[in-house]
Amino acid sequence: MKKYAKTHEWVLVEGNVATVGISNYAQEHLGDIVYVELPEVGKEISKGETICSVESVKAASDVYAPLSGKILEVNEELDAAPETINSDAEKSGWIFKMEFSDPAELDGLMDEEEYKKFCEEEEA
Repeated sequence: MKKYAKTHEWVLVEGNVATVGISNYAQEHLGDIVYVELPEVGKEISKGETICSVESVKAASDVYAPLSGKILEVNEELDAAPETINSDAEKSGWIFKMEFSDPAELDGLMDEEEYKKFCEEEEA
């Protein structure tokens, strides 16, 4: 199940583990990504908290926790190839995996159709 946050993170849920990255919409608005600050494995995070940042040639953008829990793994390949987010934001461009602690928080995220409408409204 894939969900989206209003802060443009995507979340792929498998059991109680969520893979998180920034949406294709977000990477298109950032432009060429040149650096990804990865979060710390083992860190406890709260929904809405700034976890790390993504820097492009245009701007730096914070990545927020879409759920509360604990960082399990980070995508270390982004250290050498941050542009992976530009080429494949919602698959191999994932940023971190987390174990989430409150499944009810998933209800606050949007499905793909809701997110698409949200982005269209943001553009208007």
